[in-house]
Amino acid sequence: MSVIRTAVFPVAGLGTRFLPATKAIAKEMLTVVDKPLIQYATEEAVAAGIKTLVFVVGRTKNAIIDHYDKAYELETELRLRNKTELLKIVEEVKPANINCVFIRQSEALGLGHAVLCAEPAVGNEPFAVILPDDLIYNNGGAGCIQQMVDVYNRKQGCVIGTQTVAISESVNYGMVAGPKLEDKLSRVDEIVEKPAPENAPSDQGVVGRYILTPAIFDKLRTTERGAGNEIQLTDAIADLRKDEEIYAYSFEGRRFDCGSKIGYLEANIEIALQHEEMAEGFKKYLKGLKYTD
Repeated sequence: MSVIRTAVFPVAGLGTRFLPATKAIAKEMLTVVDKPLIQYATEEAVAAGIKTLVFVVGRTKNAIIDHYDKAYELETELRLRNKTELLKIVEEVKPANINCVFIRQSEALGLGHAVLCAEPAVGNEPFAVILPDDLIYNNGGAGCIQQMVDVYNRKQGCVIGTQTVAISESVNYGMVAGPKLEDKLSRVDEIVEKPAPENAPSDQGVVGRYILTPAIFDKLRTTERGAGNEIQLTDAIADLRKDEEIYAYSFEGRRFDCGSKIGYLEANIEIALQHEEMAEGFKKYLKGLKYTD
């Protein structure tokens, strides 16, 4: 049985929707409460037993590389001051048994191209793809990737994370359709990237979580540019479906679209309300707010 040991994080985007905040820092380093978006994503992967984290970065993403590097001066200072709790927080950003690999995407040619860039680090094994913009929070339960790894272990086939979306929003998603096999799991018979509402095959939209077999790399090499004049991962998956069974999994947990300002604000509020250190104080603050139209 193949084991999922590697996760790919395509993080080369410019984050233009968050300008000017992202003029000098990576959008994935924007914090939700007390951690950057990218750390929520890597913690989700590590919790699923993944040992190698592959970051596909652009030339402006040095902050991500620094975040996962060892901070000798900071750690030494915290150790000398006996700030053991803070030292633990810093050291746990990258656990000692986790390997980080950074690959430069030299051109912004789309998500499919970013995944293809990771092939040398992934090799001939199944792997996960996690988009940090989609923060999926399942407080007290298994993370989304853990849930999908469990499905992969049973089915030994590609698994795509999905959720119900408004048909009017289909132009923002890859959309899938197929027969239901069991609770939360369907077979993918059709997958279309960003169709117009009248052409959407269902109300099931793809979110930023995938478990893929290495066969996807051959498909990506021959995939022509699609929506947005980019190499779309969805188009390669549609081609792969001709050769392999592909499954859609409706995950447990709340997904926040942190690629949008509203989604990012919602994530901060919802997670703060569940945060053990600040939930009580934040609830008190919110109750005291007075709103006007």
